[in-house]
Amino acid sequence: METQYEKLEREDSITDSSSEDEEQEIEKELADVTFEELQKARSNGAHAFIQKPKEDKKLKRANKNRPMEASSKKPVSAFREVIQAPKKVVRDPRFESLCGTLDPEGFKKRYNFLYENDLPAERQALKKELKKYKDLKRISEIEERISWVVRTSLLLVCLLPPKV
Repeated sequence: METQYEKLEREDSITDSSSEDEEQEIEKELADVTFEELQKARSNGAHAFIQKPKEDKKLKRANKNRPMEASSKKPVSAFREVIQAPKKVVRDPRFESLCGTLDPEGFKKRYNFLYENDLPAERQALKKELKKYKDLKRISEIEERISWVVRTSLLLVCLLPPKV
């Protein structure tokens, strides 16, 4: 006795062989067609069914605040062109020959108010502030600031010639 599954398999094999035979017949017919006949068929419009009609659709924004709609089918370029902005040249006037040499007397005249008035006053204010705080972190910050003021004052003394 034959089961339903076996019957279906037998019928499928028959239809497969018949469809294969039909395909082979069509291939033989197409192989015999001359190139001239193919050109005539295409000029009559037969190729229009083969190709998909292309739509030239302009991409627009839905409104001015939305981003532009872009096709996902369009291939992305391999390398993106990046325009490098020119780097800013950092110039330190201490090491530039264009700025000239240091004029100690002129420097002393221009910045004397810092070294004779402001820095000593700042140092005194920081010492008073140091006595107020007991927080170790705050005390260390104030001490660092005091040491900076002292170093800056000493730098001026080393830089400038003594008063005559």
